Amino acid sequence: MQNVDFKKATQVFEKLKTNRPKTKQQLKNYIKIFLNLNVPDKKICPQHASPMDYLWHSFAIDFEHVVSLSNQNQKQKPKNGDAIVWANRGGGKTQLAAVATLLDCIFKPNCQTRILGGSGEQSQRMYDYLLGFLNNGFEKFADGAIRKNKCQFKNASAVEVLTQSPTSVRGQHIQKLRCDEIELFEKEVFAAAAFTTQSTKNITAAMEIISTMHRPYGLMQKQIALAEKNNTPVFKWCIWETIEKCVGRNCSQCPLWSDCGGKAKNADGYLKIDDCITAMRRASRISWESEMLCKRPNLENVVFDQFDPEKHVKNIDYNPNRPLYRTLDFGFVNPFVCLWLQVGEDGTVYVIDEYLRSRATIDSHANEMKKRTPISEEKITATFCDPAGAGKNDVTGTSSVRELRALGIITHYRKSSIAAGIELVRRAILGADGKSRLVISNKCPRLIEALICYHYAEDVAADAAEVPLKDGVYDHPLDALRYFFVNYNSCKKAKTRYY
Repeated sequence: MQNVDFKKATQVFEKLKTNRPKTKQQLKNYIKIFLNLNVPDKKICPQHASPMDYLWHSFAIDFEHVVSLSNQNQKQKPKNGDAIVWANRGGGKTQLAAVATLLDCIFKPNCQTRILGGSGEQSQRMYDYLLGFLNNGFEKFADGAIRKNKCQFKNASAVEVLTQSPTSVRGQHIQKLRCDEIELFEKEVFAAAAFTTQSTKNITAAMEIISTMHRPYGLMQKQIALAEKNNTPVFKWCIWETIEKCVGRNCSQCPLWSDCGGKAKNADGYLKIDDCITAMRRASRISWESEMLCKRPNLENVVFDQFDPEKHVKNIDYNPNRPLYRTLDFGFVNPFVCLWLQVGEDGTVYVIDEYLRSRATIDSHANEMKKRTPISEEKITATFCDPAGAGKNDVTGTSSVRELRALGIITHYRKSSIAAGIELVRRAILGADGKSRLVISNKCPRLIEALICYHYAEDVAADAAEVPLKDGVYDHPLDALRYFFVNYNSCKKAKTRYY
């Protein structure tokens, strides 16, 4: 048996820690060898990513020879390194973010990273993962004492935990900010955090948002909705990208089969199948779909929980064989809303277009409405509106209804309670017979978002529990839709005001 020079082997091993991985596979191997973590790298569900995809994007964004995952077809370096991670409970989000932080500090000199969690406990959890890596083989990279909330590296990189307060966040000028569980963030803190990152000559500024999606009206949902517009890559994975490979089980007898459908046979993760089965049995269906399948957020507090974009949103346009309606919600600081709708012979309501605009006069809205309406004014079946629009304005001395009439747009309205109008919309979304009679055009993104996110206020008095939150964002498109159903279902009682 040959003698082994353990001292030399140890020196070689330690030196390899300083070799920067050049490819995604090299990075995966580096993490497996030096951190003892086997990061899943298989995309199982359509449109999903793997956990390794996120790590590679986060790491490679700062090196000129690399083209990031979200910019495969672009030759130029991306302008920023922002990313959103939407993943399941137990999906390794926090631990992977700690890995990304360690890699930044080792291979990117002068990289300033801050950890900001939705709570102090959440922030500390990510930092504790980082300390675990440092204290198990990466001690030589640290510079000086490792403190409970910050540490320095010999290459002038540093990590610090921030508290969930505007004061802690403001004044930071850093390169990497990792926001963990933003569903728990205070809005003011998140708004302040958006201004903290700055690029340097060699390091690209990045704000990483990491969370499950608990609520359809929370910060995470809003950031997902803005991702495409902001060119921010979304790395989404669920239980099937993180579960262990299924071997030797009888699919027909497995409780996971209805969701799995054989996906676990191709998996390459670490979550134990038996643990997942136990978690499923403990949870409600809504929580399971939200927390583990990442299908959509928990809908317990949502007004229209039966609305499903996959069922109710279609590519539709104006049909000359159907009557055309418009419905309005007045506003100035809050948006003025106009929806164009048609009704089929079977009673199905089709919303074919939307118009929302703030801080504009009635004549501007009227011109835009006429421009977008595919037929002349006299051929429109009816234009319904908010009854409040008939009230006299103290400044102008007139009303919105009267101004529109002077511009050739006659409106109808009928008073109704909010709860009654909501019930009419619910019946259209899903009737007692199990059929839907509401179709929304994909040209109506604001209405679609409102239908998903319109919700009841939390911790309200019992007598106000049935009144949705007036948040100034989602309520206005839904108010316009509600006015249509209230008036359409009571056409004989609808009022026409003449001035």
